[in-house]
Amino acid sequence: MRAKLNGILVLDKPAGMTSAKALAQVKRLLGAAKAGHTGTLDPFATGVLVCCLGKATRLSRFFLRGDKTYEGIMRLGLETDTQDATGRVLRRAPVTVPDRGRIEDAFGRFRGRIEQQPPLYAALKHKGIPLYKWARRGQPVRKPPRKVEIMELRVTAVELPFIRFRVSCSAGTYVRTLCADIGRCLGCGGILQSLRRTASSGFSIDEAMNLEKLKAVVDTRGPEAVSLVPMSEALRGMPMFMAGPELAARISDGRQLTRADLSGKSIPVPVAAKYGSFLRIVDERHRLLAVVKTGKTALKYDYCCVFHP
Repeated sequence: MRAKLNGILVLDKPAGMTSAKALAQVKRLLGAAKAGHTGTLDPFATGVLVCCLGKATRLSRFFLRGDKTYEGIMRLGLETDTQDATGRVLRRAPVTVPDRGRIEDAFGRFRGRIEQQPPLYAALKHKGIPLYKWARRGQPVRKPPRKVEIMELRVTAVELPFIRFRVSCSAGTYVRTLCADIGRCLGCGGILQSLRRTASSGFSIDEAMNLEKLKAVVDTRGPEAVSLVPMSEALRGMPMFMAGPELAARISDGRQLTRADLSGKSIPVPVAAKYGSFLRIVDERHRLLAVVKTGKTALKYDYCCVFHP
């Protein structure tokens, strides 16, 4: 595989396509030997799908728990078995919300750390089988509630029965469940009508490429012309250290690293708290050499992954 194809492609996933199928098209177009995405989008949803290509698939573990931002439309007066517009209607109710203030109050109840019941139609697994498959068999499985964090939840427009909103949340949050819960809070029910992910794990929709543009670039200039986020720049918010030739050789050999080895050449970056125990190490050409984490003694580092540029 060409070195250029070891990196991150931020894809703007189209509606009506599974995340797995979108990734398969990226993999085929670029001729990547390995590919993986870092957070499933429902088929009806669009937006940021982080695609790890080649050696970058080894970094996917660091993105799976990344925060997400969405823009969506909620529809009041409906409840469905999937909590979105693709499901079977279970209930219809008149929308009698008196004013926007009551809507704002309902949204406000779900900000912060909350417990959320995963939907019956979800990719979560039970006995190795996704919940949505159990539900389709007529054997729905209800998982216990889990804690998620809603950092931002804001109403941007109200045109009843539709409400436009923006939400920033922790990984594992179901936006359609959020809509269903808010709908129940308002007394008339609600579903997620449409959803667009605008950011994921530090990657934004502004740097995303859709499949049509990707194909056009590949057809006219080849896969080498596709702009990928280098592995050294993909772990945004993780502290960075630059290694000289001698240390780079030690890392390549997998020899033990200590605090003394990694002092004096840190590169300033806006550090995210979730990366507090991790450190990315690059060489003097800014190529990613390794990701390490603080060892048990705090004086040594343990390798998470090592790369050989």
